[in-house]
Amino acid sequence: MKRRDFIKKAAVAAAGAAVASPVSAVLNRGEELAERKCRVLLVNGSPRADGNTFCCLEEIASTLQKHGIDTEIVQIGRQPVRMCIHCGGCHSNGGGGCVFEDDMCSVITEKMASADGLIVGTPVYYGQPNGGILALMQRLFYSAGHLVQNKPAAALAVCRRGGATATLQTMNMMFEMMNMPIVTSQYWNIAYGGGKGEVKRDSEGMQTMRTLGNNMAFLLEKIHADGNTAPEREERPQFMNFIR
Repeated sequence: MKRRDFIKKAAVAAAGAAVASPVSAVLNRGEELAERKCRVLLVNGSPRADGNTFCCLEEIASTLQKHGIDTEIVQIGRQPVRMCIHCGGCHSNGGGGCVFEDDMCSVITEKMASADGLIVGTPVYYGQPNGGILALMQRLFYSAGHLVQNKPAAALAVCRRGGATATLQTMNMMFEMMNMPIVTSQYWNIAYGGGKGEVKRDSEGMQTMRTLGNNMAFLLEKIHADGNTAPEREERPQFMNFIR
């Protein structure tokens, strides 16, 4: 099955669940969850496959696995990631995802269809997330937002010295717009390190990552036990722009 066909099928399934009766939707989802483990997708937004960002994600993944949760760490790599050009093609192809299928966005979109939670890690570049991960997340959320709705999410930032809090704020703003519960930790999801692997020496940072993993597992367990029932949403009103 081609990626676009897969994503389109996931979109139809999501739409069907939305119009099904609340009771049947809860029962069907509960049965589905009972038959499989929860799964968390971790995205490494660093061009370094085994750098400090990966070390943090690996610490979280190891913690999640201790709770019986399946994990997968996917790196965006060093190939270019297209930015969203606001062409509208994703909204006119029947929910088939972004029209550009030649970079990691299509891979992450397909994997997100079967994930129960999302964790995104990024190095800090000039007080901001890596441009590649920003481009990918913006396209994912705009073109396939139905795949992330109501799924717990978290971001983490790795820096040498500063800019991590601004980076986290930027990432969390996307989660908030997609109705994604944001998973917290005992501190901001930040770890410090310059040279390769140096972040492992940040004992508090590593503990923060483990706490994040434990909190994600806790939230998924509660959602799983409840049959993944999402709050009923109000119909979205007409967009109110500042200039009318």
